[in-house]
Amino acid sequence: MQYVEINPEGSTYNAGYAPYLNYRPLTDEEKGVVEKVLEESWLREDLEAKAKSYAIAHLVPQHLQELKQRKEELIAKTMTAVKDRLTKEINYWDHRAEELKMQEEAGKPNAKINSGKARQRADDLQARLMQRLEELEQERRLSPLPPVVVGGALVVSVGLLQRMQGKQQATTAMFARETERVEQAAMKAVMEVERNLGYEPTDVSTQKCGYDIESRIPKTGQLRFIEVKGRIASGQTVTVTKNEIITALNKPENFIFALVKVPPADVIDSNCSIRYVQQPFHKEPDFAVTSVNYNLQELWQMGTAPQ
Repeated sequence: MQYVEINPEGSTYNAGYAPYLNYRPLTDEEKGVVEKVLEESWLREDLEAKAKSYAIAHLVPQHLQELKQRKEELIAKTMTAVKDRLTKEINYWDHRAEELKMQEEAGKPNAKINSGKARQRADDLQARLMQRLEELEQERRLSPLPPVVVGGALVVSVGLLQRMQGKQQATTAMFARETERVEQAAMKAVMEVERNLGYEPTDVSTQKCGYDIESRIPKTGQLRFIEVKGRIASGQTVTVTKNEIITALNKPENFIFALVKVPPADVIDSNCSIRYVQQPFHKEPDFAVTSVNYNLQELWQMGTAPQ
């Protein structure tokens, strides 16, 4: 399953591997409020066609490349094992056929098997080897099927819902500005580190993929998926969404959890401190969990310098 999101402005993007884990159903009271949204003109457009077009252009090629890489590795191992096993058997029966032929010419035939049967076994194994290798070669020829839209949902942000209900949001403007400053500083610091390490980072934080940065390794084209968590130096906890945890568990070898300690706004000429944590999570959260708080210092100790 792949997920595509389309916003009211018509922008389409990858929603990540399990975006629904961050959502909840509307209550009966909220459904009445949201009915006004259903009348908006952008919802009458052919959203299914937009989602398909985006999937064909962006999701399918990436998925096919990942699948091909895994398939190639598996086929290469299988071919090596098949050749090793069947070649040994073929050599054995070739050698056995020659031995039996010499015994028959010397007037000492084997009562259980003759040289003809031994030669036939060798030929059958050779044909079997060629057939198996051809089957494996055919498995290499992958081609994608067109994506199929199996469902859709209207996602309403909590902020919009609260405004439509006439409720005030709890956060203050000052807190929002500080949070934004810390997040931007953390992203900037990690992007700079990735470039210095020789990688090619791209900011995908607005796409809700379950990570914030896709960093390409130039030599192989492989991607590093980096989730950035910026905190002020005095911070105690780190909040991680279920979607981010699931993404980390799905791609354990490629996922990096980047912790960034950002200095206060009034501190001049002070750099961010960064730690990379590999495979930070070991089990999937319970179904009803939407986010988990982790101890910042414990995660920090698990991390290493970026590499």
